[in-house]
Amino acid sequence: MTHPDQFDVAGTVVFVAGGGGAIGRAIGSAYAERGARVAFASQDPERVAAAAAPFADRALGIVFDATDEQECASAIDQTVDRFGRVDIIVNAIGGGAGKVLFDAQDYPRDAWDWIFELNVRGAVLPTQAAVKRMIDQGDGGKVLNICSVRAQLGIAAGYSAYVAAKGAIASLTRQWATEWAPHGINVNAISPTFVDTPQVAMLLADPDFKASLVDRIPLGRVGTTDDIVGPALFFGSSASSFVTGQILTIDGGLTACQ
Repeated sequence: MTHPDQFDVAGTVVFVAGGGGAIGRAIGSAYAERGARVAFASQDPERVAAAAAPFADRALGIVFDATDEQECASAIDQTVDRFGRVDIIVNAIGGGAGKVLFDAQDYPRDAWDWIFELNVRGAVLPTQAAVKRMIDQGDGGKVLNICSVRAQLGIAAGYSAYVAAKGAIASLTRQWATEWAPHGINVNAISPTFVDTPQVAMLLADPDFKASLVDRIPLGRVGTTDDIVGPALFFGSSASSFVTGQILTIDGGLTACQ
């Protein structure tokens, strides 16, 4: 009996929400390098153009607001117009926690709403638009959410809204997996600890902060975007065809001993 390459993603169409950011761009680029067609989508026109440029006709840069329902529908329409379909959506929009740190008892509503708008609504709306297309296509699909270890772990640093938002993404991963399984759509999540990206560069530049973080990670370092790529390819390939509703923690062993 012969076995095809279960990790082959060539020919698939991938929509990366947050494709202008470090993690989204790394994931989208990994797919494109392996023959997938990729829509890099975010609010920053320069970043999505730069992400798509190396891949010529296999990539598309889309400028959109992931918290606007019509713009999400239009972004998926553009992807389908260009590539004929959509097979995979990667939700790599999020963050913001370090900008709005407040004690839990005083956490202001406007900051709370902003974190949820960015991290939850910014995943829900693109996914709804993509999954409607997948259901219409009738041959399954993949949803991959980028979550965080903060969905599991509290932190004494004013992160109430962020941990709640990432907890919501973890719960939605399981709920969507359950609801969309009859359509052959797999829904999973990757849950990293700190990943060395420009978004957290200021924090990691503090030697005391970095040392305290690394001391808690058994493998002795923070994550890199390369650490995210392999699992992201797995979840988008047929190798994960019987995996759904799962959250893979990529944290160098942090949660194993916390």
